[in-house]
Amino acid sequence: MEAHQQKQLRLFLLEKLAISPRSLDMALRLCEASVGSLPMVLWQYGLIDLSQLNQVFDWMETV
Repeated sequence: MEAHQQKQLRLFLLEKLAISPRSLDMALRLCEASVGSLPMVLWQYGLIDLSQLNQVFDWMETV
């Protein structure tokens, strides 16, 4: 994912899905360590539910 897209994704998660900055920071660290995609890491660790995961994927298709 490009840096600009990554920044937009972070803003979407913070503003639209109300993910806490602390949770997002933790997910980003886990994402780097596990080489997983950020949306999947958020879902795997229970930071977003399945409905929110689908919203993220829908959003990613439009960006």
